[in-house]
Amino acid sequence: MSAAGWFIVLLALVGANLPFVNQRLFLVIPLRGKRKSAWWRIVELIVLYFVVGAIGRTLEAQAGNLFPQGWQFYAVTFCLFLVFAFPGYTFRYLVKYR
Repeated sequence: MSAAGWFIVLLALVGANLPFVNQRLFLVIPLRGKRKSAWWRIVELIVLYFVVGAIGRTLEAQAGNLFPQGWQFYAVTFCLFLVFAFPGYTFRYLVKYR
């Protein structure tokens, strides 16, 4: 696997966990409430999936071999993105704080 491929995998791992590590919307916008709701985290997760996908598509185009993808590719990569989000989800919702 090339360096660009590993970069995308690492970027997906970080991007999938970003919604769960802070209380700001997209790491920038503070919300009026004290805690960010689960719906905002889902919206962030979907937007970050498309951002990481666009970066991956750009790197693939720069490599010179842009391949057409069907819906199956996007379904599998979104599921993989959700699997990558599991550590952040566990940290936010399953770890009990005393």
